[in-house]
Amino acid sequence: MKLTVLTENCAGKKFEAEHGLSYLIEHNNNKILFDTGATDVFLKNAKLLNIDIENDIDTVVLSHGHWDHGGGLKYLKDKTLITHPSSFIKRYRKKDKSPIGLTLSDEELNEKFKIIKSSKPYIINDSMIFLGEIPRLNNFEAKTTSFIDSRREPDFVPDDSALVLLNKDEIIIVTGCSHSGICNIIDYAQKKFKRSKIKAVIGGFHLKNNDAQTQETIRFLKKCKISKIFPSHCTAEPAIEAFQKEFKFKRLKTGMTLEFWK
Repeated sequence: MKLTVLTENCAGKKFEAEHGLSYLIEHNNNKILFDTGATDVFLKNAKLLNIDIENDIDTVVLSHGHWDHGGGLKYLKDKTLITHPSSFIKRYRKKDKSPIGLTLSDEELNEKFKIIKSSKPYIINDSMIFLGEIPRLNNFEAKTTSFIDSRREPDFVPDDSALVLLNKDEIIIVTGCSHSGICNIIDYAQKKFKRSKIKAVIGGFHLKNNDAQTQETIRFLKKCKISKIFPSHCTAEPAIEAFQKEFKFKRLKTGMTLEFWK
């Protein structure tokens, strides 16, 4: 399995960066694009890496319907788009009512893509599964939100999902933002696919401070005996520093590649 960082908050060498996330994932001769970042930065970085997204990638997985993960969809067309049904709702920040959802409407996206909406796990191929809606079972994650929907009701981002990669008795979990809770995601993936080992967890953990939730997350990850973690994107510096004290990992930057199961 090979993961290439096309969009991230941190720039690597000659590559551009933005507040967003986009990964190219290659596993068992299958390629998918996981999220598209906010703009066309993912395409610019792909070009520098001699990756032809337009012609070589048929499938895009959208982790959830926020601008910094799906804004780049406007630069693509004629692909299969897999996501949760609620990814297309109108959503806003509570504090100033500014929009935070996708920049393209449901109608515009339907014209550009073949859309597969699933709230249940969706099998992309024999080694890649979109997790669908994540059960929120623990008592320390996804309890508050800074977003509202078009009815001015709290938006807990029910569409927030993740990707699971399978290999023998191991799994790798790739997340977008973990609004549903990184521990909830891991717990669901492990129970759903009955794999005893988690090789890696990669992506946004949506933790901002070194607080009780971050410490509870660290305890959970240690209990799971996960080989490698790569918190990125929406994981803020105080939380990153707390993870660094407990786990050894590379800070993800645009242009980087991670390889597993060689």
